[in-house]
Amino acid sequence: MSQKVLLNHKEVTIILHRLACQLIENHLDFKNTILIGIQPRGTQLATRLKEILETEYQIKNIALGFLDITFFRDDFRRGEKSLEANKTKIDFLVEDKKVIFIDDVLYTGRSINAALSAIQSFGRPSEVELLVLIDRRFSRHLPIQPDYRGRQVDAINNEKVVVKWKETSGEDSVELITI
Repeated sequence: MSQKVLLNHKEVTIILHRLACQLIENHLDFKNTILIGIQPRGTQLATRLKEILETEYQIKNIALGFLDITFFRDDFRRGEKSLEANKTKIDFLVEDKKVIFIDDVLYTGRSINAALSAIQSFGRPSEVELLVLIDRRFSRHLPIQPDYRGRQVDAINNEKVVVKWKETSGEDSVELITI
């Protein structure tokens, strides 16, 4: 097994600020926009982006929720190990709101497909966008593309992209691990 650092702390910080600026360009005051972190790994990115938008760019009252997609996945009963559900925390309606799904890595597109189904339980959004830190562009099983991407990575199937956050791993970084 080998590993290669794709992004270090400084590069992750730059990308997060660039993504925040792109969101501001398209959503200004976020009055009609909701950020939804996809459980489990998109929640840290969503939380971090909200924090940057509020502290660095003084945008207040950004709605942030977390969406568990476990039981909406098309591979829910296919694996040998049983999946464990996470918590959904959406304490607002998404009816006629602009929803931005946030996840760390876009791989096959199946998680986003599940999120599109799951969000319907909270209302019908007027628009849905996708923000990812890493886009593994040659691995898609479904025709899903991000509206905002931090970095595009060309990884083959025996390679895994691992995103580390300082809150959980002690550092911000993205690594490519060959299995």
